[in-house]
Amino acid sequence: MAETKWAVADIVTGEMQAELLRGLLEAQGIQVILNQEGAGRAIGLSVGPLGEVEILVPADQLELAKQILEDYYSGKFSEGDIDSAEPDSNQE
Repeated sequence: MAETKWAVADIVTGEMQAELLRGLLEAQGIQVILNQEGAGRAIGLSVGPLGEVEILVPADQLELAKQILEDYYSGKFSEGDIDSAEPDSNQE
């Protein structure tokens, strides 16, 4: 069986931001591993080099992951830009 090669799609500050992006990528069918310096995670740092979290994705999905992240950072996924599958409860 071939071993998955992982690539860094992004580096963010703080575990909360990393988890948010993990959810976004996983919702698009992309596997994600978060990698943070052990000392930073143990202490709970969210600033500086020890607070950085690498977002790793399979190398063969790197370009797709980067495009999704670019769309996220540009605001494409903001609340007003997403069409809801359910009708607004205020509309009839």
